[in-house]
Amino acid sequence: MAISQAHNLREPPVEQQRPYGIRVSLPPGNPFRNLLGPDWHRFHWYATAAERDAALAEMSRRHEYSRIGDEPSFVFEKVEKLSESRGL
Repeated sequence: MAISQAHNLREPPVEQQRPYGIRVSLPPGNPFRNLLGPDWHRFHWYATAAERDAALAEMSRRHEYSRIGDEPSFVFEKVEKLSESRGL
C-alpha cells in the first residue's frame, strides 16, 4: 500500500534492505533501567557491514564533550538479518 502523505513521515520509508544492525541496550546496574525497564533495547539498521561498523565505532567512542572519567554506559551488539543478507 502506498503512503499518501509521505512528507509527514518522521523517517522516509525504507527503499532498500538493511540487514546489518546494532542492538543497543543498557548494562545491569545502569540507573536508566529503572526508567526504561530491564528489557529496553533499540536496533539501528544499515545496508552494509562497513556502514554498521563505522556507526558502531562512532556510537561507542568517548565523545569530546564527556567529563573526565565518563564512559559510555551502553551495550552494543552486532546483529544481522540472515534472510536479507544471505538471501535465505
